[in-house]
Amino acid sequence: MSTFVAVSAANPNPNKSIEVVQPPGDSVSSLCFSPKANFLVATSWDNQVRCWEIMRNGATVGTVPKASISHDQLVLCSTWKDDGTTVFSGGCDKQVKMWPLLSGSQPTTVATHDAPIKELAWIPEMNLLVTGSWDKTLKYWDCRQSNPVHTQQLPDRCYALTVRHPLMVVGTADRNLIVFNLQNPQTEFKRISSPLKYQTRCVAAFPDQQGFLVGSIEGRVGVHHLDDAQQSKNFTFKCHREGNEIYSVNSLNFHPVHHTFTTAGSDGAFNFWDKDSKQRLKAMSRCSSPIPCSTFNNDGSIFAYSVCYDWSKGAENHNPSTAKTYIFLHLPQESEVKGKPRIGTSGRK
Repeated sequence: MSTFVAVSAANPNPNKSIEVVQPPGDSVSSLCFSPKANFLVATSWDNQVRCWEIMRNGATVGTVPKASISHDQLVLCSTWKDDGTTVFSGGCDKQVKMWPLLSGSQPTTVATHDAPIKELAWIPEMNLLVTGSWDKTLKYWDCRQSNPVHTQQLPDRCYALTVRHPLMVVGTADRNLIVFNLQNPQTEFKRISSPLKYQTRCVAAFPDQQGFLVGSIEGRVGVHHLDDAQQSKNFTFKCHREGNEIYSVNSLNFHPVHHTFTTAGSDGAFNFWDKDSKQRLKAMSRCSSPIPCSTFNNDGSIFAYSVCYDWSKGAENHNPSTAKTYIFLHLPQESEVKGKPRIGTSGRK
């Protein structure tokens, strides 16, 4: 029996998800789907940005590597342009590359910082790229110009960023959360201290732009509303914990249709939640390595997540000869992602 437990504990894919072929050779730092088609992009610690086409026919899913580009150093973040033609990627070489993937053109540098670029987002309503860096600035870029349209000073290093126009939330070191109204992007709308006591790892704006989620390294998520009259609806909850072991919440993704959300953590688990009825819809089995990043495709029918070392324990805990990186695709059931009222309530939310 003990042998069986040991074997099952080391299973990278206990949820029987679909494995993406030819995964990166090192840990994945970000995943993003095209807003227009099932093209999946992954950035990784081996300096690469890779793209796969995901072919789906009912429950049958195939993955085909399409193309890749290189940065000079490890890549930390990626996003697509809203028309699905172009990918932006940034990282430790302190620059953002714009890759016109569909046309097959070569990537060009469209943004630079004085330190690694941790986060970026394309804002279609403004036709601008926003980048957040460890140089303690946020910069807005018109990709046809070499200088930023605006540089916004941050109180500390940028760790997390989320945009749902006109709402943008930036999480920095020292637990600052800076809220911007993008109709007036040069002024902070509000600055709050995270409702969580430990370092911010990820943020996700509500689909209705009325608030945001924040996840920390201490296995906890905060649900925060912006309106002062709604503060009584704020709450935090624990997740990604096993007994006394506490793991980081690395990724928060809202479902594009049902507006429920997922958390993924360094315990190797991903869970589906409904913030309105305050309940977990589905807990998935723990994979054998952390999940550093995850994302939904544009209609929420595919959930992509990576299983690999998250570097949280440094190089001394990394064994390149045994370390493997996986990207998996989970096809959510409606019961996992559709919100439902709490049992015993009137059914109203």
